[in-house]
Amino acid sequence: MSDYIVSARKYRPQTFDTVVGQEHITTTLKNAIRNQHLAHAYLFCGPRGVGKTSCARILAKTINCEHPTTDMEACGVCATCQSFNTNSSFNVFELDAASNNSVDDIRELVNQVRFAPQQGKYKIYIIDEVHMLSAAAFNAFLKTLEEPPPYAIFILATTEKHKIIPTILSRCQIFDFKRITTHDIVQHLQSIAAKESIVAAEAALHVIAQKSEGCMRDALSMLDRIASFTNGMLTYAETMKHLNMLDADFYFRLTDQVLAQDVSGTLLQLDETLAKGFEGDIILNGIAEHVRNLLLCKDTRMAKLLDVPNEHKQMYYEKANQAPPNFILSALNLINGSELEYKNATNKRLHVEICLIRLCYLLQSSSPKAENTDVKKNFEPVAQSSSPSSSVTPTPASPLYNTLQAPAESKPPAYPTPVEAKTIVQEAEPAQSPIPAVTAPSSAPPTAARRISKNFMSDLDAQVNNVATSDAPKKELSQDIVSEVFEKYKQKLQSENKSANHAQFSTMKVEMLPNDEIRIVASNDFTEAYAKNERNNLIDFFRGHTGVMVRITTEVRKSEADNMPQQEKILSKTEVYEAMARKNPNLGKLKDALNLQIDY
Repeated sequence: MSDYIVSARKYRPQTFDTVVGQEHITTTLKNAIRNQHLAHAYLFCGPRGVGKTSCARILAKTINCEHPTTDMEACGVCATCQSFNTNSSFNVFELDAASNNSVDDIRELVNQVRFAPQQGKYKIYIIDEVHMLSAAAFNAFLKTLEEPPPYAIFILATTEKHKIIPTILSRCQIFDFKRITTHDIVQHLQSIAAKESIVAAEAALHVIAQKSEGCMRDALSMLDRIASFTNGMLTYAETMKHLNMLDADFYFRLTDQVLAQDVSGTLLQLDETLAKGFEGDIILNGIAEHVRNLLLCKDTRMAKLLDVPNEHKQMYYEKANQAPPNFILSALNLINGSELEYKNATNKRLHVEICLIRLCYLLQSSSPKAENTDVKKNFEPVAQSSSPSSSVTPTPASPLYNTLQAPAESKPPAYPTPVEAKTIVQEAEPAQSPIPAVTAPSSAPPTAARRISKNFMSDLDAQVNNVATSDAPKKELSQDIVSEVFEKYKQKLQSENKSANHAQFSTMKVEMLPNDEIRIVASNDFTEAYAKNERNNLIDFFRGHTGVMVRITTEVRKSEADNMPQQEKILSKTEVYEAMARKNPNLGKLKDALNLQIDY
């Protein structure tokens, strides 16, 4: 047990080549050593666990090495390298500014700088967490940092560069360390797992890399902890369990229930998850990330941003095909708002439940036509050339969502004259409410009586490109054609899960009248209200299937059964007496006079 060393220390980089994910830093430092262009002060800044202190130690070891390699790495066998490895070097000093941040500590360091190195070329001072120095200590350090002896080199390291005063920053050569990518962390963990005889699934290592948020030290600590928990057998399920995270299956099941509008199943799954100890904000954050991943799968250009295990990508592509783009965008907006309001919610559970319930009904509130016209334009790939047929599509082997095409015409439209625009608007208006001719464009907002068809923009495009709308194939309306199109509209309502509308339309009849007038016959006022609400959609539907701009009118017409006299029913003795008393009031007087009772 005493010989055990954690992986973060055991596999700490000893040469520039073993530093992970900071090639832009290590290459610059090696070239500076090769060309003898060493600065007197360096500032290494960046997030925690990305290799700042390790690079500082490697630099201090390499510049004093007696026999560096051709690649400017320390040999590791000379006297200075051996003393550095055993922490007995008199030329390398490490100072923790978090606990030595006073003026006296800096004065002591300045006094040590005056003495030349006993062995090697340089004396290197590594000051970690330098932002913790007090303002007075910074000021006491300024003169020495600006004009140190030729044998002194200062290497400062910090995670909070903004806390360092500008006079210190201007005296240092600044190197910004970046977060280590998930791919680099996974590869490094795989090499360490192989050395430690640990069997680790790639998906499990990917989760560890994501959880570490670019910090290699945290990733190695989690690897040690989970390896002890699983006895050296890292699986995806065990890793998610140990890190107390929700796996991808939970979010895939939740997405299926939301798309199926299964409110009961969604709330039951939420209850099961909350019973396992997960907080509501963690669930909301995970759902937001999951929906974002679905959004990325909508376009091949964004697919490279998908940061999930390889074995899950195929499932994301399949689910992305099932979710419409307008649903994904609305869901992201809804979840983001719920996350922001979560901390102010009194009943946290109810807050999450309301969010999930609203997600289940998003498909009902979103219009398919809006999806095709507005939302999909945001995901439309850019054409690679000016050719009308050029478009950006995935390769046949790619499972990405492949329904979005580039615009067919790249030529900018010439806008129509006011007269042409007026003509198109008038064609789109219903005939039963004629509007006087417009003599000039008006900036006033349209009134409620004016109605512009949803196909107005397509008509405008056709007019702009000198394509007459009359050239489109039109059908000669007849009762059979009108009935057929009306039945198709009923089927459309049923496919869109509008059960209430479909039930009311099933009781309606349709009649073809002269002058392209179509009358919807309803049996009562309640049913007629549904027909009036769908009038605009019916006009567009008939126009799309017949090419004719029709007029829709409604009428309440009772059936023959409603006009037939009611069937006679058997009356009780009391009802018979009351009927007779209404016809002959004297019968009631006779009953009272003789004190008679009705036999019930």
